[in-house]
Amino acid sequence: MSFTTDIRAIQKRIEAIDPINYAKSRNYSDGAVSYLSPYISRGVISTKQLAKSLIKRGFKIHQIEKFVQELAWRDYWQLAWQEQDIMEERFPEKEDSISDEIPTAFIAAKTGIDKIDEGIQKLYDTGYMHNHMRMYVAMLFCNVAKCHWKTGAKWMFYHLLDADPASNMLSWQWIAGVNSKKKYYANQDNINQFFYGNQKVSYLDVSYDEIDEIPIPEILKKRQKLDLKSNLEPKQDLNLSHKKTLLYTPYNLDPYWRVENIYNRVLIIDPASMDKFPISNNSLKFILELSDIIPEIQLFIGSFESLRRSYPDQAFFFKEHPLNMHFEGQMDPRDWLFSYHQYQPSFFKFWNKAKKEMHTW
Repeated sequence: MSFTTDIRAIQKRIEAIDPINYAKSRNYSDGAVSYLSPYISRGVISTKQLAKSLIKRGFKIHQIEKFVQELAWRDYWQLAWQEQDIMEERFPEKEDSISDEIPTAFIAAKTGIDKIDEGIQKLYDTGYMHNHMRMYVAMLFCNVAKCHWKTGAKWMFYHLLDADPASNMLSWQWIAGVNSKKKYYANQDNINQFFYGNQKVSYLDVSYDEIDEIPIPEILKKRQKLDLKSNLEPKQDLNLSHKKTLLYTPYNLDPYWRVENIYNRVLIIDPASMDKFPISNNSLKFILELSDIIPEIQLFIGSFESLRRSYPDQAFFFKEHPLNMHFEGQMDPRDWLFSYHQYQPSFFKFWNKAKKEMHTW
């Protein structure tokens, strides 16, 4: 799977969503997933836009409910990020890792579990990993190799084209059991079932009664420090011909934002944010190519504070996002899936309140 940066091709992918088959097959490696996550994470399209496109195509509410529920998870993680530090555990007392390093087997895609190794290599090659495979990888990293979820989450985030801090970090916490009731486990039979494998006699070829007691496999014991950096050079010269400037970010590349009026349009990439959540050269290239969808956009690599100092007469506009809360100017609300977007302590408490709105669509 490759990820185009052509807006017409992205629109065709939206029109090809099959929510009925998605509900039946999404956990399988060849399931009817949309491959739209990089565009959602980067703000090219919104969760609401996708849901409304299905209604427009004539699908009934019951036919799209599972697809919409998965979209709602994305909004829920954003709400959680507004309420908490996504790098801190909700239940820190449950953290039982023995290392904050990364097993070299993960870096080399040689964990000894064939389908997981294929998934890691695909991540390196394409910047994408199937959501169910992400669960397997995180499970192996946190609950079998006993390495800290933060290390694994940062490693995976670095390579993902759809890297969203909230959904990535909080999902890893869920797997590790530090923001949920229990840890997630999958054995070899489960991996074989959903990814059509035939591997046997692996260290995961055990029952679920035994899986949480298996010793750390030898192949996962060799470890090293994780050293990730985003390669960014400051770029701060802009040609601002108007008094009003729209600020785009790696999480807001909406090509239709305020298209009815004339503005300066600037993609701002803050190196401090990239230091906290580093991304690969491949991901950075993808972001820059996606930004080309937006006519006459200019690039500013630096902090908002430095931008404001350099252009003090500008009126800045930006979209709601947890990483933008220090921006100054007019904040436009994000395009939430539901008008109800209040944080609840569990997803299903949020979902049970929000989904009622679907019947008014």
